[in-house]
Amino acid sequence: MSARGARRRYLLLLGLRWLATGLVIPILVLLPLDRGLTLSQVGAAGVAQGLLVLALELPTGGLADALGRRPVLLAAGVINLASFALLAVAGSLALFVAVFALQGVYRALDSGPLDAWYVDAALAGDPGADIESGLSRGGAVVGVAIAAGALAAGGLVALDPLPGVNPLAVPVLAAIAVQVVGLVAVALLLFEVRPAGGTAPLLASVRQVPGTVRAALGLLRRSRVLAAIVAVELFWGFGMITFETLLPVRLTEVVGDADTAATLLGPAGSAAWLASAAGAALVPLASRRIGAPWTGALLRVLQGATVVGMAVLAGPVGVLAAYLLCYTVHGAANPVHMGLLHRQVDGPYRTTVLSLNSMVAQPAGALGLLVLTALADATSVSTSMLVGAAVLAAAAAPLYLVARGRPTTLAAAEKAEPVGLST
Repeated sequence: MSARGARRRYLLLLGLRWLATGLVIPILVLLPLDRGLTLSQVGAAGVAQGLLVLALELPTGGLADALGRRPVLLAAGVINLASFALLAVAGSLALFVAVFALQGVYRALDSGPLDAWYVDAALAGDPGADIESGLSRGGAVVGVAIAAGALAAGGLVALDPLPGVNPLAVPVLAAIAVQVVGLVAVALLLFEVRPAGGTAPLLASVRQVPGTVRAALGLLRRSRVLAAIVAVELFWGFGMITFETLLPVRLTEVVGDADTAATLLGPAGSAAWLASAAGAALVPLASRRIGAPWTGALLRVLQGATVVGMAVLAGPVGVLAAYLLCYTVHGAANPVHMGLLHRQVDGPYRTTVLSLNSMVAQPAGALGLLVLTALADATSVSTSMLVGAAVLAAAAAPLYLVARGRPTTLAAAEKAEPVGLST
């Protein structure tokens, strides 16, 4: 297979994977609420996903090496299909917990094998292949696929094309169809470039989990800057519940019913992903002017302000405008955060720290789901969103400023001070 052929298959498979997700995003909270769950029950069910991803993220790291990328992706697709099928009919807390648990297993399995397959396949076809360009195009395809799925979901709810079927469930049925196509595409288009490595890589991956966690925690003890940047991810993961989970409920309050809210969230979600891409493209201008630490802090404050707007503005136009601004800032903040993180690590530390940064968002999001949804039930959705906004702005923003004037990498920090002392 040529590098270009591998890239075409990679982009097609990636698009199908995220199109299915985009179809479900606008109704993932509204559907269980419509079927009788309280907001705090939805939050409790969603915790299952975060905890399973946290538990399985590292152990599944060697699974693709043990079994091969193709069987792992096929297994992930089957589990995702099962979660969508259950979501279409779920009507109790226990069943929705099962839906989110299946999603957690799916995401842990799905994290990485397709990208790894593309890189290996492209380099096998052409050792000098521009894999960075392919991965970059993959990022664009993800954004477009989610945007298209969200837009289609809103249209399906508005059209209500299946008599006797809850309009909020129609996008789930569409996602099932897309997932089936995606499974067939993986089976037909993804060929292994190298054989599976047997059970040894899987067992080695499981054995390495405690050591990996200890190493990551050791790095945080040795670098105050690194600890501060990773702590931002904790507060960020907690605060994201405001615009990922609570916003659909807030919009339902404003417009009066869940179907109308889902109809609006389709095109709004599509526009939000495009706004996120625009924010990521524009942020280097600000970062070059005032520096990455100040840019990161300012973006956290701005994102908190947009969440405040979603919480207090009275009409759907104002709420959705604040939502789009929130995603613009969200898209801009991620490359700044990752840039600061990469500047603090080099060589042997990089993978460990990136894994830790990714992992801490899971328990933070799970805690946010429990706390903010329970608070919304006890007080109001707006009050809960204001608390989340305070966490995003007041708690996270100052932590970026710890990076001002500090050594740019952990290795440099160790030269400046003995190992074991904070930097």
